[in-house]
Amino acid sequence: MSSTSIRITSAEVIDLRVPTSDQLLGSDPFHKAPDYSSAVLHLETDAGLRGVSVVFTVGAGTDWICHGINDLCQLIVGATLEDFSVAPRRLYQRLIDHHQLRWLHDGVFRMAAGAVLNAFWDLWAKSLDKPLWKLLVDLEPEFVADCIDWRNISDALTRDEAVAMLKQRRPGMTERENKLANLGPKAYCTAGWLGLSDDEILQTIRKLQKQGFDSFKLKVGRDSNQDVRRIGFMREAIGPECNLMVDANQFWGLIEAKLHVERYRPFGLKWIEEPIARDDVLGYVELAETFADADFGFACGEHAASPVIFKQLLKSKAIKYCQIDAVRVAGVNDVMAIILMAAKHGVPVCPHGGGIGLCNMIQHFGMWDQIAVAGHSETQLIEYIDFLQEAVEHPVQVRDGCYVAPTAPGWGLEFLPEFIEQHRYPDGDVWKSRPPEKKGTLFEATTIRELPHPL
Repeated sequence: MSSTSIRITSAEVIDLRVPTSDQLLGSDPFHKAPDYSSAVLHLETDAGLRGVSVVFTVGAGTDWICHGINDLCQLIVGATLEDFSVAPRRLYQRLIDHHQLRWLHDGVFRMAAGAVLNAFWDLWAKSLDKPLWKLLVDLEPEFVADCIDWRNISDALTRDEAVAMLKQRRPGMTERENKLANLGPKAYCTAGWLGLSDDEILQTIRKLQKQGFDSFKLKVGRDSNQDVRRIGFMREAIGPECNLMVDANQFWGLIEAKLHVERYRPFGLKWIEEPIARDDVLGYVELAETFADADFGFACGEHAASPVIFKQLLKSKAIKYCQIDAVRVAGVNDVMAIILMAAKHGVPVCPHGGGIGLCNMIQHFGMWDQIAVAGHSETQLIEYIDFLQEAVEHPVQVRDGCYVAPTAPGWGLEFLPEFIEQHRYPDGDVWKSRPPEKKGTLFEATTIRELPHPL
């Protein structure tokens, strides 16, 4: 199907929310009772194809994202897919450099722009009947480089370096693609949500081990003594040979983080994730120096709002694991830049997943990275969450602790109509009778601790 024959006729944005707070699924120190949610964008065309993307949220604020996406879609209704596919950076810069909206900078604005861009990438892949990862793998190195805004990152990676690196990876790419098409990137799963009991965590671990998983993550940050006990419990439950990571979700300041992390040395952890604020680059540098002799590294990135923050984290050697998020930055274009920078600096890309639709998206980036950019699968892990896959027509598949390479065209993000009708906010069936104090901004979870927090 030729992209010249495909024109955007309309855009619909759906506020989709699931009351996961009832089971405390996804709970961490800051997000104490999240309702996993997504702003879902449908770009309709005159060719019968639909471009789909999501922006994951945790309840309140999804409507903010929806408004931003709707606002930006005024700029692209009537455009053709060819307008995008011949030069994706043109639409990227049209949105990101909007002479008035740019004042809002990152956060909601960049995420809304990413939704539009990701829906175009989805539409392009569908027009070629390819999964998104295959579209990316098949792009020429020069074309990939021309998708990226180099203005603020060329001191970490130049366009010429990126092209040379991609060309260097070309030999053996077909072999790597065939291998990963059979069994995709290695996965890990968060089993230890903060609100779950030991028995509930153990039950999850055993289920995942039966599926071949040997890498697990635990949430920390509520109380240092309790955290140490839970880490010990997890290590004993999974054994000494499995990978164990912990995630504090930015809950601590730098001084507090050092005190907590010091107590984690005996447990053979692979990484400490987001111990401090997402953009505290100097703080991560200091943590890396303080714990240079530890057997773990620091992981960060799922909340980093632009490639510039990643540039600083990578250039300064502050992190050992780069955690991209599929929807936090401005879509595929930004993620391409981040994965390429990480490859140059020798930092494994370990994407953040979960929520509604994120795992469906990050598997494509993992495939592209391991086939065409890093060119290997020796150090990377991709997050997998074992719930809410019933929302989509093409659920993520795992086997032997790995993703099964997706084959559906595009992202594979087609939501089941009945799931949308049931969870559409605020008039879906699950929300109609829910009391006001248990939904939206009025839903304030009980405070876990008062600041400052004693160890």
